[in-house]
This record gives sequence, C-alpha cells and structure tokens, in this order.
Amino acid sequence: QVQLRESGGGTVQAGGSLRLSCAASGGTFGTYSMGWFRQAPVKEREFVAAITWTGIRTSYTDSVKGRFTISIDNAKNTMYLQMNSLKPEDTAVYYCQQITYSNRAPIGSWGQGTQVTVSS
Repeated sequence: QVQLRESGGGTVQAGGSLRLSCAASGGTFGTYSMGWFRQAPVKEREFVAAITWTGIRTSYTDSVKGRFTISIDNAKNTMYLQMNSLKPEDTAVYYCQQITYSNRAPIGSWGQGTQVTVSS
C-alpha cells in the first residue's frame, strides 16, 4: 500500500517560515483527500489542514488560518504545507495522512512525521 513520508521540518525563530512536504511511495494519493496533523509534547495529536484530491477545497484549524497554506501536486505525488508567521505554539511533530474530508478522519497508519520547532 501507499507509504507517506514527511520532510521539511526544522528549527526557526518566531515569525519565520517552513515548507513541509508529504511524499507518497508505493502508490499514489488517488482520489483520497489528504490532511496534515500535528502533535506537541504531552499533547494529543490534532488536525491542522485538509485538502481534497483535486486541490479545490481546503480546510484549516482556526489557529493556523491565514498563516498556513495546504496544497497538493498529484503529478509529483506530493502534498505541501506552507507555514508562515510561525509561532512557538506551532512547535510539534507534523504528520500527513489520507483522510475522509468531511470528518477529517485519518485513513491508514501514522508515519514518523517531521519535527517543527519554533523558538521565541
């Protein structure tokens, strides 16, 4: 089945930017919607952003609206999360997943994620 690998994380100062990538191998995204999730230390994993397989519709959690932009390139089998105006509270491990767009339910297993650290 499809394996997803996150990359692009790193350490930045508050106000900086990062672009995360989610690459599919062993298959394609197909017609599944895709989503980004994150988990901070000692916190539950939370939804961040979602996008339909066509890239037409997007959805974001309130805390990142206006700062993050999700996009998808099916030709490259890659999904992206452009993160601008980063805040310390954005610090977390970020994960990508195939999802059901309507209820944001993840499909499949979780990967290793990519660490994003924002210093104050």
